[in-house]
Amino acid sequence: MIYTLTLNPSIDYVMTVDGLASGKVNRSSHEEIYFGGKGINVSLMLNRLGVKSKALGFCAGFTGKAIDDGVRSEGVETDFVYLTDGASRINVKIRSCGDHPDKTTESEINGSGPKVNKKAISELLSKLDQLQDGDILVLSGSTPKAEDPSYNIYDEICKSLACKKLLLVVDTTGESLLKLLKYRPFLIKPNRDELAEIFGKFPETDEMITEYAKKLMEMGAKNVLVSLAGDGSFLLDENRNITKLPACIGKTVNSVGAGDSMVAGFIAGYLQTGDYKFSQRLGSACGSATAFSSGLGDRELIDRLFEGIT
Repeated sequence: MIYTLTLNPSIDYVMTVDGLASGKVNRSSHEEIYFGGKGINVSLMLNRLGVKSKALGFCAGFTGKAIDDGVRSEGVETDFVYLTDGASRINVKIRSCGDHPDKTTESEINGSGPKVNKKAISELLSKLDQLQDGDILVLSGSTPKAEDPSYNIYDEICKSLACKKLLLVVDTTGESLLKLLKYRPFLIKPNRDELAEIFGKFPETDEMITEYAKKLMEMGAKNVLVSLAGDGSFLLDENRNITKLPACIGKTVNSVGAGDSMVAGFIAGYLQTGDYKFSQRLGSACGSATAFSSGLGDRELIDRLFEGIT
């Protein structure tokens, strides 16, 4: 069974404006609402690929109830812990077309979300304790505010599950990612900017990406999948094989959920074949399909892009 964990889920409210004028009243020409958060995006994409999963995490208030109901309506099973205070966040995404539709810009205002108390964390750990050997757990996205700023909930989760033989997938950044490498995650998926954050220098060449990926593997990661946006994707697998795939051809209209879709595609591909190259190829198709769509990419587009990747 696959479990995705979204500690700080959101309602993404996407507005398109013809041209964003700072300091003035702007009116949208088109609006969309998505129920998300990185782990939820993984579950939704897995569902489009015909792979079942269960979405876990924290929800709060009327927005949390809307997220839970919305994800269930998409056919994904949920088991959220409900917080007694606050409300799940709303993220506002503004797409400004301006005078040239091909030069769309995106601006975001992301909510911080509610605080999580010790009781809620204990309840979540009890749910996670039900995972069995062989299950897949996806940890992705930001962590909610805690009573102790130094507290790392991901670390506590991994520590509590260390005795189980799980396939751990980690898609987080910076120190949070580095602290989890000691648990030998099956897959991590940084992008170029996140590699630069970790190592202090932007990886401009394939050689630098390879060097950074090998260092992350030495620190504990089994497979390192690097999303390169318009340059495709890079994979250093646990057999020390390196594969770079070119980007799919298409018009990018959306940056939200593309990386999560890549993670979902890789997991689905691995479960289907056990082949890392196939998994990377399906992950790339899923990530590109979402980038080329207003929301998460659909199965028809994924299949078409998959056939075009060599």
